[in-house]
Amino acid sequence: MSIEIRVSPNEGLYLKEPQDSNLGRKIIQHSILLIDEYGFESFTFRKLAAEINSTEASVYRYFENKHLLLLYLVNWYWEWVNALIIINTMNVEDPQKKLRIIIQSLVSASEDNPGVEYVNESNLHNIVIAEGWKTYHTKEVDDDNSKGFFMSYKNLANAVSKVISEIDPDFKYPYTLATSLFEMSKDQIYFAKHLPKLTDISVKENDLKDVEAMLNYFVDKLLKK
Repeated sequence: MSIEIRVSPNEGLYLKEPQDSNLGRKIIQHSILLIDEYGFESFTFRKLAAEINSTEASVYRYFENKHLLLLYLVNWYWEWVNALIIINTMNVEDPQKKLRIIIQSLVSASEDNPGVEYVNESNLHNIVIAEGWKTYHTKEVDDDNSKGFFMSYKNLANAVSKVISEIDPDFKYPYTLATSLFEMSKDQIYFAKHLPKLTDISVKENDLKDVEAMLNYFVDKLLKK
C-alpha cells in the first residue's frame, strides 16, 4: 500500500515544521530510527545531529526538546491512523462493518507506506508501543493537554466512539471502549513480543492477525449485534 499523505500535528509541538525542509525530514526519519533502536532515554539531539551530519543547534531550531519531538512523532502516528480509517471507511454505511475496518486499519497502520519516504511506519509503530505512554504519563500532562498536544488522539477516539454508539446507542462507555482498543492493541503486542506470559496472543514476524482477532472478539462480546 502506498498513500501519499501529509499529516499535520499540533503547531505548538515544533518551532519549525520539519516536513517543510530536507533537514527537517531527515530529523523525523532518523529520530524514528534512533529512538526505536536505542530507546527514548538513550536518544539525544547530539546523537541525532551526528547521524544526519548536522549540528545540535540545527535540531533545536525545529524542536525545543526531545519530549516535544516524541510528542510530534506519536501525534504523527495517530494522524496517520485517522487518515487510514477515513480512507478505508469511505462510503461504508454499516457501523458494524465500519468498526471492523477501523480495527483492521489500526492494526495495518504498522505496515510501511512508501508514499511517505521520511517515515518508517513499522519503526514508528514500535515507538508508539514502547515509548508512547511517556508522552502523557508525565508531570506536565495537564499543561500539555491545555495546549492541545493530545488532540490527534482525542479526535481519533471521538470518531471511533461515534461508530460504537451507532452500533449500540445504549452502550454506556463508547470513549472508554475506543481508547481501550487502541491501548489494548499496543499493550498486547508489547506483551506478546517481550512478556508472553501476560497475554493470550502471539506475534510472529510482525503478523498481527491475532491482535485483530482479539480486538474484534472484545467488540463482539461488548456490543449488541
